[in-house]
Amino acid sequence: MEIAYFPGCTLKTTAKSFETSALAIAGSLGIDIKELPEWTCCGTVYSLAEDDLMKQLGPVRTLARAEGLGYTVLTTLCSMCYNTLVQAKQFVTKDPVRLQKINTFMEEEPDFTGVVEIKHFITLLQETGEEKIKEAVKNDLAGRKIACYYGCLLLRPREAAIDDCEQPEVLEQLMQWLGADPVFFPYQVECCGSYMTAVKPDIVARRAYRILENARENGAEAVITSCPLCSFNLKERQKDIKAIYPGFKDMPVYYFTEIMSEALGITKTVENS
Repeated sequence: MEIAYFPGCTLKTTAKSFETSALAIAGSLGIDIKELPEWTCCGTVYSLAEDDLMKQLGPVRTLARAEGLGYTVLTTLCSMCYNTLVQAKQFVTKDPVRLQKINTFMEEEPDFTGVVEIKHFITLLQETGEEKIKEAVKNDLAGRKIACYYGCLLLRPREAAIDDCEQPEVLEQLMQWLGADPVFFPYQVECCGSYMTAVKPDIVARRAYRILENARENGAEAVITSCPLCSFNLKERQKDIKAIYPGFKDMPVYYFTEIMSEALGITKTVENS
């Protein structure tokens, strides 16, 4: 079954390695995904304004176009995109009046019915199954101690979560299938500081420090994530961390697909410079 793929904006720019590695993995495992020929920005984060339906226009338009092309499943990689698409769908489909209004406004688009199911790429990998993924491993990651950092948007709110909000394990399970040794660390579901990085980088650096050091204290040699913003805050803010905490040592931060593509013999991860 062909699955629609929504890349979102960052996957075409600063997170290009995330997309490249994921598409290679999909091809290697026989997951049939195809980028939507026409998509718009999801809005970056889900709007909490319940009295402003137009805030949902971006994500709903993309979902309507996927339905119009006959897709019943749509996948995405970015945690923010996933969360926004899921919550926007829930917001308009649970109220027939909202759904009718937004379809009327998008008169040149196919009507959105809510048929298309949104699945994060991690969920597609889960559905592919342990046996098939293990069979595809060419470079066993035995001995690699990896901290799986979820952040906020894969797990909150509960209605949009891909796993348990407090004790997720889907990424740890995937790492085990690849032969790695995932480590538990309490900060795996803490916020990285999000867009505070634009106005208060020092606050974000301090948060990133706590997350990375907590992972290190629990034995991790690298951290993986599924969010371009989390990746930026944990990886690029390490320069700021060193200015605040001179004794801090670099911690490699990867997208989970980069580690996985290494295990499948597709690419080799490159540690932080």
